[in-house]
Amino acid sequence: MNTPTIPCEIEAEIALIGCIFLDENVIYEVSDLLVPDDFYDQKNKLIYRTMLQLSKDGKSIDAATVLSTLSANNILDQCGGVDYISKIADYGYSTSNVDSYVELIENASLRRNTINTLNSLAQNGYDNSVSAFDYLENVEKSIFELSKRRRVESFKSISIISKNVLENTEKNATRNEDVIGLDTGFQSLNKYTQGFQNGSLIILAARPAMGKSAMAMNLAVNIASKNKNGHSTVAIFSLEMSAEQLVERMIACDSSIRLSQIKSGRIVRNEWLRFTTSCSRLGALNLYFDDSSDSTIATIRAKCRKLKAESGLDFIVIDYLQLIESDQASQRASQQEKISKITRSLKLMARELEVPVLALSQLSRKVEERDDKKPIMADLRDSGSIEQDADIVMFLYRDEYYNKSSERKGEADLIIAKNRSGSTNGDGSPFIFTGEYQRFREKKEGE
Repeated sequence: MNTPTIPCEIEAEIALIGCIFLDENVIYEVSDLLVPDDFYDQKNKLIYRTMLQLSKDGKSIDAATVLSTLSANNILDQCGGVDYISKIADYGYSTSNVDSYVELIENASLRRNTINTLNSLAQNGYDNSVSAFDYLENVEKSIFELSKRRRVESFKSISIISKNVLENTEKNATRNEDVIGLDTGFQSLNKYTQGFQNGSLIILAARPAMGKSAMAMNLAVNIASKNKNGHSTVAIFSLEMSAEQLVERMIACDSSIRLSQIKSGRIVRNEWLRFTTSCSRLGALNLYFDDSSDSTIATIRAKCRKLKAESGLDFIVIDYLQLIESDQASQRASQQEKISKITRSLKLMARELEVPVLALSQLSRKVEERDDKKPIMADLRDSGSIEQDADIVMFLYRDEYYNKSSERKGEADLIIAKNRSGSTNGDGSPFIFTGEYQRFREKKEGE
């Protein structure tokens, strides 16, 4: 009988290391997906760990820096020496295959860990000193742990935390304006939120055709242009519309040229200057788009980490929540469980990257069944975890959509239904929505 082969993908490990040598930015894509222990070959494991450390220290990753670091740590020989590393660095691997290499390494690692865990559990099953119920509980716990990676951080003492609070408060006390987070470009929103705060998960929810995407794009442009002297960096993930469609909406809003004209190309002669000026003005902003329709939390997080390392990152927009693909571990879970995991992951991403994350969400059809169509918390679709994980929950409502004889033609309400760090605004702040320009603006007194 042949001895089973231990699952491993050594060629993929070598190829991935070669890709990092070829383009050091690859480390930002994979560092959140693979840990050193995922590598089977000891040489590759040590090399990858060294690359991660260089990245963490803000140093470049190339053959020279890796060799120097390995030598300084007296582990160069354990890593195959100069010849082994030089051979990998000199080989022209294709970075387009990085995802495949990661998947191969990850799958092999999970199989090894599963085999080792199950072997250990099988041996423990012969221990009669442990009750069957305790043994079964240990089995369940061990299997559950296989499906996640836990990063344990040390406790923070109150002396450190209170010092941080003191510094932040003193810093905010010297500010002349009320906004201490990102300026949203809307006074009423700034008033209730004091600006979007780092580490916050913000949900903007509404039924279809309320203008969620338009409001999100208005906020993205406002934040990119009104913070850091116009140099704030905003990442936009659109899982429904293409990047071109979103930019068309931004140009319509900025130029006051109808969206239908921009789409058809039928822009009258005296509007072309406004159109090209708007294209140029928006083109100067730090707005980055990803319109992959199959994005997962892991890929969104990896892309954001890479963008933050390369260009900085101040704000993230995701349009929309229910379209984010589930990872393999969640394929068989219910929709409620999937959304719960996604919202929790978005909150953790906001905290890790220290930026506000705005996620758009659909509302339940139950809204249509009521006489009063204004949305409430119970209308959040698929999961109560959206309400639980979010720091701010906002709803968009346009009365004329449901009531054709409404006296509030062209008006919209931005309702802040939850605000963990501030107050809510009852029936909402009134806005004017101009659909042909995809523009929201605050309603003026007496208007």
